[in-house]
Amino acid sequence: MADEEDIDDAETSDASEDEDTSEGGGSKKLLVIIVLILLVIVGGLAGAYFTGLLDPVVQMITGGEVKEKEGEGGEQRAVFYDLQEIVVNLNTGGRKSSFLKIRISLELERASDVPLIESVMPRVIDNFQVYLRELRIDDLKGSAGMYRLREELMRRVSAATAPAGIKDVLFKEMLVQ
Repeated sequence: MADEEDIDDAETSDASEDEDTSEGGGSKKLLVIIVLILLVIVGGLAGAYFTGLLDPVVQMITGGEVKEKEGEGGEQRAVFYDLQEIVVNLNTGGRKSSFLKIRISLELERASDVPLIESVMPRVIDNFQVYLRELRIDDLKGSAGMYRLREELMRRVSAATAPAGIKDVLFKEMLVQ
């Protein structure tokens, strides 16, 4: 009989240990599922915020107004200012001379900036000339070269025309000879 009681006690203790581990395992699984769901929700919200999908909601919550791109009489039209044609010697490192002929147009934010641009045009042309003369033919190759050139010219024209708003530098013609 004593052996039977020991066996019954052993079976009872094993059964109670199984129940404890199954409850602990179930609560751990539930916790992991809840954490994963929260991560998916937070990740989705972060993605929506950084892609701009939540901008209207954020503006509504913070009380900010939506910026409209309309002037007094309707749509605001783009304003372009054409620069004179620029011809420079490229840096060839002693080899045969190479020239760059370029025609550029500036996209302005406001038409009222045109007089300011005209007043500082010698400074803009000087900044462009200094930069363009140091370029090599390899610097102008491919779309990446054009993008770097556009960004550098944009930086230089923005610095020269500080209070005026320049949206973009547009290439009308570019010839390397």
